[in-house]
Amino acid sequence: MKEYNSSKGTSRRNFIKSTAIASTGFMIIPRHVMGGTGFLAPSDRLIVAGIGVGGKGESDINSFAQTGKADIGFLCDVDDRRAANSIARFPKAKYYKDWRELMDKESGNFDAVSVSTPDHNHAVQTLAAMELGKHVYVQKPLTHDIYEARKLTEAAKNYKVVTQMGNQGASGDGVRKLKEWYNADLIGKVHTVYCWTDRPVWPQGIPWPQKSAPVPQELDWDLWLGTAPYKDYIEGLVPFNWRGWWDYGTGALGDMGCHLIEAPYSVLKLGYPKDVQCSVGSVYVDEFRRGYFPESCPPSSHVIMTFPGNERTDGDLTMHWMDGGIKPMRPEELGPNETFGDGGNGVLFIGTKGKMMCGTYGENPQLLPTSKTAEVNVPQQYDRVPGGADGHYGQWVEGAIAGHGKKEMSSPFEIAGPLTETLLIANLAIRGFDVRKPVVNQQGNTSYEYPGRDIKMIWDAQNIRVTNLDEVNQFVKRDYRNGYSLG
Repeated sequence: MKEYNSSKGTSRRNFIKSTAIASTGFMIIPRHVMGGTGFLAPSDRLIVAGIGVGGKGESDINSFAQTGKADIGFLCDVDDRRAANSIARFPKAKYYKDWRELMDKESGNFDAVSVSTPDHNHAVQTLAAMELGKHVYVQKPLTHDIYEARKLTEAAKNYKVVTQMGNQGASGDGVRKLKEWYNADLIGKVHTVYCWTDRPVWPQGIPWPQKSAPVPQELDWDLWLGTAPYKDYIEGLVPFNWRGWWDYGTGALGDMGCHLIEAPYSVLKLGYPKDVQCSVGSVYVDEFRRGYFPESCPPSSHVIMTFPGNERTDGDLTMHWMDGGIKPMRPEELGPNETFGDGGNGVLFIGTKGKMMCGTYGENPQLLPTSKTAEVNVPQQYDRVPGGADGHYGQWVEGAIAGHGKKEMSSPFEIAGPLTETLLIANLAIRGFDVRKPVVNQQGNTSYEYPGRDIKMIWDAQNIRVTNLDEVNQFVKRDYRNGYSLG
C-alpha cells in the first residue's frame, strides 16, 4: 500500500504573499483567510477543491463553477485519463493524485471540498475535510457503511460546516409538490410505499475474475483502492463497474436509493427502519445449477422494510424496494397505456384515501388517477429552490458562502446520513442472504446453512446492529487498510 508522508502545508502568510505576487494561479484569496470563519470576502466567492474530478465529479465541479460564485482551485484524481477534461477546463487549478497530500499541503488555500469518488472512499475523504473546517458536497450514497453514515451525521453537528449530498432531486419541485398534496390530505395516511429501479446497468451476480490485467499507466491503482482490501487490478472495473462489487460499491440500492427513497423519506418524515427482509435473484453457475457470489451484489432484489408509525402514516409503514427490473403491480387507477413512474424507475405512495406516484428525483408527480393531477389546486406551502434539481449545486455554494446555519440545505448530512443508513440497512439484508454456516454431519461431510435467507432482521438503530443475526453485523463497519482511518 502506498504510504503518504505528511509535510507541513503552506502557511496563510506565505499563501497570501504568493497570491499577491504570482502572475498565474488563484485570483481570489480563500474567504476564511481574509477574516476567519463566516467572513464574507469582498468577492463573495468560494474556492472549491474537487476530489474525484472525472465523470460525475467533472459535472459536479462544472456545476459549481457555473453558479458564478465558485472557483475551482484544486483538482485531485487517481486517474489522469478521467481528470483530463477538468484539467483542461480549469488550467489554473493545482492537480494532485493523493487527496491526503492535497489536504495536508493546501488546507489553508480552499474553503470547500467536493467528493465524487467510489463509495468506499467517501467517508474518510469527507470527514478529513470536515475536520479541517471545510464545507463538503458528497456524491450519493453518502457512505459505503452504516457506521460511516452515522459518524458523518454526528460530525455535521460537531464541525458546523455546510453539508450537502448529491441527490439533486431533494432540491426539485416534485418532492415539494408531493408534500403539499399530502398535507392537503389528498391521499390520507400512507401505509405502503414502493420504490423500484431498472438498475443495475453494470455486471452483478458474477464471480470475481481470476485473471488480472495490467494497470493502465495513468491510473494509480493503490490509491484507487484506498480503504479497500488489496486485490490485483482487473479489466473493466474502472471507471464504472466497481458499483457491483461489495468491496467498493453498494449496488443498485446505493446508486438509485437516494434518488428514489428520498421522496417518501421527506414526505413522510421517516426515521430508521425497525426491521428488514429480502429475497434476491440468482444467476446460472452452469446449465444445471443456480448460485450466488457473495463478493458481488445480486442481479436483482426485493427488500421490505418496516418503519415505526408516526403522525403521517397509518400505523407502521411498509416500504418495498425492487431493483433489477422487478416492479410492483400496476395500480388499478393507472390507465393501461400510462407510464408507471418514469418507465424504468418510480415511487408509489398508497394511502388510506388515495395514491400518488413520481419518477426519479421526485420528478413528474402524479395523483392517481392521473386526471386528478390537473383538477386539484393546492396552495404552495414550500419555497422552491431556484433552478429546481439543477439548483442543488448553487444552493450549497450559496450556503457555504453564507456560513453554517445561515441558509437551508435540501440534503444536509443531518438528513442525508439517516437516509443513507436506511438504504444500507436494506443492503444488510441483501448481504445477509449469502451469509453461510458450515455444518458437518456424522460422516464428516460438510454442507452449509444460510441463516439469513428466511428471517426478518431486527434493527437496533441506537446500537447500530442487527439483534437476531450477528453474522451480518460484520458489514455494519469495515476494517480499512493500513494508512486510512475515519477521523
